[in-house]
Amino acid sequence: MSDFSTALSVAASGMRSQTNRLQHLSENIANADTPGYRRKLTLFEVDRQADTPGVVTTGPVRLDRSALPQIHDPSHPMADDDGYYEGSNVDLVIELADAREAQRSYEANLKIFDQIRQMSRSLNDLLRR
Repeated sequence: MSDFSTALSVAASGMRSQTNRLQHLSENIANADTPGYRRKLTLFEVDRQADTPGVVTTGPVRLDRSALPQIHDPSHPMADDDGYYEGSNVDLVIELADAREAQRSYEANLKIFDQIRQMSRSLNDLLRR
């Protein structure tokens, strides 16, 4: 495998991982008001089974085990005898900041991918002369 192919594989794996991360973040945002919903966490790991060194993947989905907030609303259908129910532990500010970070990481990997493609094209042009 050439160095260009290796670099393209690493950049592509970064974009794939950020896409998975954005999927989990969007699920968290969509369920921010769902009672009892636990935030999904995305962890990255190096893919040791890949032929290319440096390829990253997203690991298994982990749930945020922080305490769920107790919300007082006696009219809620899930409220207990005291009028409390468990809300979700999704903080929209954190989710949006993570989404921005994932977007920036995706764009950085895309820029690397494009740079490698341009370098490969330039090399091919030089070899044709």
